[in-house]
Amino acid sequence: MKMYQVDAFTDQPFSGNPAAVCVSERPFTDSVMKKLAIENNLSETAFAVGSDGEYELRWFTPGGEIDLCGHATLATGFVILNYFEPKASRIRFRTASGILTVTRNGDEYSMDFPLIETRPIDVSEDFSDAIGCGVVEAAIGYRDPILLLETADDVINLKPDMGKVKELKDGLGLFVTAPGYDGFDFVSRAFWPKVRVDEDPVCGSMHCSLVDFWSKRLGKNSMVARQVSERGGTVKVEIIGDRVKLSGKAVLFATFEVDDSILF
Repeated sequence: MKMYQVDAFTDQPFSGNPAAVCVSERPFTDSVMKKLAIENNLSETAFAVGSDGEYELRWFTPGGEIDLCGHATLATGFVILNYFEPKASRIRFRTASGILTVTRNGDEYSMDFPLIETRPIDVSEDFSDAIGCGVVEAAIGYRDPILLLETADDVINLKPDMGKVKELKDGLGLFVTAPGYDGFDFVSRAFWPKVRVDEDPVCGSMHCSLVDFWSKRLGKNSMVARQVSERGGTVKVEIIGDRVKLSGKAVLFATFEVDDSILF
């Protein structure tokens, strides 16, 4: 079996967010998926099982399975639409977060994801202490806190204490954001030390809540976001009813051959 490594939310290698993708018509065991995620040591390894435009999709970090991942879904759609079903333009995935789709539009890929509504929460001193920066406002989606900082530079220059981030009682991840620059509506970074990923270079699922957070402030349903991690990446976001369209590009970095006897 071939395993693909794809840089998502970018049109250049060595940027965006890398994900490993495994596609098979035979199911993987949970044990194998966990071991491969640890072996790859990327923020996500995606496992797609199916054919003919219909797949079951699961995502694993080195710390275990998660219930929603944007960049690995984009990477999986990119792999299937280019190397397994090149005549197709749309792939449908059954996931822990419901039915998700990836549609190809030229060199851009659009995903249909659930909108995560946000609500204000108190600005805890624990937040400021963990990230080493003052927090203007705080909010939360269904699980993960969002911290609003004053400027994009505050987000770019942030150096959180990962031990303290890991000790925060709310959520699995911690998102920081600020108004954008140079045509970007907002910027952000995502930290996931609780699942052994200190910083996720470009986090698609985070934008399912950030688009709601910023739509309420900017009065816009369609925006262009920049994740300002060291690798960096661009995500186009659009609210459509109770769904979010996340769009971006992807590039193949490498392929690997894996002995089937190890996997099945």
